[in-house]
Amino acid sequence: MSTVQDLKYKFNNLDTFGKIIAINIVVFIIGLIFKSLLRFNLFSYFEMPSGFMDFILQPWSLITYGFLHNGLFHLAFNMLFLYYLSRVTTNLFRQKMVLNIYFLGIICGGLAYLAFANLMPSSLFGAHGVLVGASAGVSALLLFVATYMPNTEIRLFNAFNVKWKHVAMVIVGLDLFRLLLGLNQGGYIAHFGGYLLGYIYATKLLKGTDIGTGFERTMDSFMGWFKPKSNLKTVHKNKTKSTTTQKTKNASEALNKQKKIDAILDKISKSGYESLTADEKAFLFKVGKD
Repeated sequence: MSTVQDLKYKFNNLDTFGKIIAINIVVFIIGLIFKSLLRFNLFSYFEMPSGFMDFILQPWSLITYGFLHNGLFHLAFNMLFLYYLSRVTTNLFRQKMVLNIYFLGIICGGLAYLAFANLMPSSLFGAHGVLVGASAGVSALLLFVATYMPNTEIRLFNAFNVKWKHVAMVIVGLDLFRLLLGLNQGGYIAHFGGYLLGYIYATKLLKGTDIGTGFERTMDSFMGWFKPKSNLKTVHKNKTKSTTTQKTKNASEALNKQKKIDAILDKISKSGYESLTADEKAFLFKVGKD
């Protein structure tokens, strides 16, 4: 098997967030090569501009900026944090819902950056230039977890336990401090756009509303354009009664599954992930893969 085929095989066997991380790394390496050898920014039209009229000419940058990074440390920090948070969330929630939070966080971060760059006086807010990085999406996932299960503990450095709400408080506090100091204001404004999305998503979900369903349907429709069309013919038979029965059965199964998930999440919130039985952990793992 050739090197290219081997890499393709490994990529295809990654989960969705693994593929996102791999794409970020490959894009960074390609961009670095062009900047170093040719002194050319290959991905300039995929960066998020601060000017509103510039953004109108490249609206796709509202998402594509989240796949670009301006340094190795910037890339490494975001990808390591994304790897950990994606593992935590996809073990407890639908993978598509976690993707909704991540990409909506990137979008809200970009909109926050664009709004402040154009509405705030330049003497007060120095958000000029371009915005790059997945930080807004990572920030959304962090605040989502900290809001949805604030008292769940994680093990840091294999030395001590800390609650998610305390992790979020420290990171948000540091971002606010650096924002007030005037350091990378545009980037930290984008972080707070992600934080806001993650907080709202979690509070609404706790009340039984998934605010990302519309975005999910839109993305499913968009991705459907790129799927190869089948030449197979489908024969339709009218089976209204059996279809209705199946829908009722599916709805009942979905309700029972959600009740079980809620019970496990409540147990994690009170006693931590390690308090789960092997069957409960296996159930969460299976749900995360669905």
